[in-house]
Amino acid sequence: MISFLYEVGMVLLGGVFIWAGTEHFLNFKAMAGQLAEQHFPAPGFLLAAGSVVEIVAGLCLASGIARPYAAAALVAFTIAASVMALDFWRHSGPERQAMRSAFMINIAVVGGLITAATADLR
Repeated sequence: MISFLYEVGMVLLGGVFIWAGTEHFLNFKAMAGQLAEQHFPAPGFLLAAGSVVEIVAGLCLASGIARPYAAAALVAFTIAASVMALDFWRHSGPERQAMRSAFMINIAVVGGLITAATADLR
């Protein structure tokens, strides 16, 4: 039963990244525009590359293919994206609170990804 629940968790965790990466491609122009407004270098390239990482690594995580490597890639992606896009320390008021909440959620996701990456080592 625990093994089954672990696999369900991996499908859910990977599915979040598959969903997000797909959504980025479906809204590519708007998303790239938002990144450009935040002064990201090469926003189209970064968005495409990040979305591919999300989809491919998310599929690997969900399906159990190279799970530790997929989880490690998603840890690196999530940390980089969070620091670059959720810079709550530069904002104030409700915007700061919303960005800080999203940042903290991403930190929790990183914890789940680390668990996924190291589960077979226990």
